[in-house]
Amino acid sequence: MINYRKILELNDEGISLRGISASTGNSRQKVTEVIRLAEKKGLVCPLEDEMTDKWIEEFLYPEKTLEASGRHPLNFDYIHEELAKPNVTLSLLHHEYEADCRANNKIPYSYRSFLRHYSKYAEKYKATLRIRRKPGEIMEVDWAGSTASFSIEILEKR
Repeated sequence: MINYRKILELNDEGISLRGISASTGNSRQKVTEVIRLAEKKGLVCPLEDEMTDKWIEEFLYPEKTLEASGRHPLNFDYIHEELAKPNVTLSLLHHEYEADCRANNKIPYSYRSFLRHYSKYAEKYKATLRIRRKPGEIMEVDWAGSTASFSIEILEKR
């Protein structure tokens, strides 16, 4: 198995690709691939204790664990980007995924499995901040979803 943690830590220390390759026993191409993928996905040192080699592998290559099932792999980056667009839901994305699978004669994941795999992927990207304050102290407005003008236009047409 590839020692992802050691590769990333040695790279952070400024060791050359050849040095990392020699100390981990992996090819320079593989070392370069791991480093570039980690940089692209925002995985930076120092690594936390919970980030084991298995965790890092699942983070960098989420499709590897899904390929063994024989089903058409999910494109998590695409799903994540599409969900940021207005009025796009996981249900809609699953429908598109299912239609694509059927068109290419591949086996799709069920909706429930689709949600489970995506939520596992999204959990690693989850960025939350707990704001501690007294109830009623501050009012916040949720600007997500359709705007209020949309519903007003409908009422005006009646």
